[in-house]
Amino acid sequence: MMMVAAGLAFALGLMLVLWVLHLRLRNAAVVDVGWTVAVGAQAVSAALLGGGDPVRRAIVGLVGGAWSVRLAWHLVVRVAREPEDARYAELRARWGGNLPLKFLAFFLFQGALATVLGVPFFVAAADPSPALHPLLFAGLALGLVSVLGEAVADGQLRRFRADPAHRGAVCRVGLWGWSRHPNYFFEWLAWVAFVLIAAGSPWGWATVTSPLLMLYFLLRVTGIPATEAHALRSRGVDYARYQREVSAFVPWKPTIFR
Repeated sequence: MMMVAAGLAFALGLMLVLWVLHLRLRNAAVVDVGWTVAVGAQAVSAALLGGGDPVRRAIVGLVGGAWSVRLAWHLVVRVAREPEDARYAELRARWGGNLPLKFLAFFLFQGALATVLGVPFFVAAADPSPALHPLLFAGLALGLVSVLGEAVADGQLRRFRADPAHRGAVCRVGLWGWSRHPNYFFEWLAWVAFVLIAAGSPWGWATVTSPLLMLYFLLRVTGIPATEAHALRSRGVDYARYQREVSAFVPWKPTIFR
């Protein structure tokens, strides 16, 4: 379909440009910005080029676009102000030689992955039925909650780190006192919202793979494991105590007496 082809072409083209930029900046974290924009591009492509009901397409564009713009701007500011993320520094050390080509493959894979994970947008935007399923509006509401929640979590952490008195300390402010990764939790809720938007459409059930893949990446691959390994090296005993007392993912009452 045209919307899928357009979304994929944009994602791969963007990643190619960002790969060239990362060579100049020596900062591979620009791929995070690119991935976020690429996912948003899938939503916009579906909203503009999908042949389905216009209201459903508008909701796809609104939720996917709002999530992408908010997170992409947050990441742009972080990349501009901070050194390269430790995850990518570790990749450089692990991969050894021929780094430009290895990172090119990595960037292009992220672009293709953004299109694969954008399946909920394509399914919803292709549905011509004017009957709007209640789950569509549940997805809209959850999507807005996820954007707001992640913005609050990111803002709390940013303000905590900006205070020199907190240098080297573990953030337990606000949502961070209930979850060690509230930003990841609300990020995942956004993917659940995308599925809810598509759930009432034909083949909507098949889109459940997107949040399941994201949950796997967040819990087992590039999210929590890498972040916490770095935190343990930099904050040591204090972070180990934080791990014992605070939920890893789902916000939950802290166990302060353990």
